[in-house]
Amino acid sequence: MKSLVILISGRGSNMQALIEARLPLKIAAVISNKPDAAGLEIAKQHGVETRVVDHRAYPDREAFDAALVETIDHFHPDLVALAGFMRILGDGFVNHYQGRLMNIHPSLLPAFPGLDTHARALREGVKTHGCTVHFVTPQLDHGPIIIQATVPVLPDDTKQTLEARVLQQEHRIYPQAVRWFAEGKLKLSANRVEILETATAANADANTTSHSPKSHA
Repeated sequence: MKSLVILISGRGSNMQALIEARLPLKIAAVISNKPDAAGLEIAKQHGVETRVVDHRAYPDREAFDAALVETIDHFHPDLVALAGFMRILGDGFVNHYQGRLMNIHPSLLPAFPGLDTHARALREGVKTHGCTVHFVTPQLDHGPIIIQATVPVLPDDTKQTLEARVLQQEHRIYPQAVRWFAEGKLKLSANRVEILETATAANADANTTSHSPKSHA
């Protein structure tokens, strides 16, 4: 059975969704860069081992990244999942986990990388918004797309209502992407992801798409 380490910085609702999805892999640990992250207690309640690597204890990003790698590698994970982990990771860290570092982003990448995605989507007047699960590359919020889910942007939407609707989809597609990884159904080649044997409930949903993008780097 493959194993997973999840990185969080706060409550970790996507972490909780992964834990409660009863995926066919072992969740070896939840690691946070903040000792007061609420998600640590949630993980403990589910019997998952936790660790803290406080970024404030290190003089620079490189030192923090090195300590984080050491902590993660103690658990020998097959996959590392970022679930609301609010630190920019250096190229060395990303390359160390190439092809096995996954992230969920609250927009339809490559649109709206970075922060405050829902407010930006509303300002731009888009009609469709959503979320993306992708493999992480050194370029921020880019990388081969695994799966996306869309939601309509309604005329009376606020940042909060749009965020809530997108978050429901995040909790659905992140476990699906990790399940595909655990089952060996993700074939990563250059900047493309092929989903093998994709006749699943998630892909049957018309609002969900798996992607093999030409280029998002």
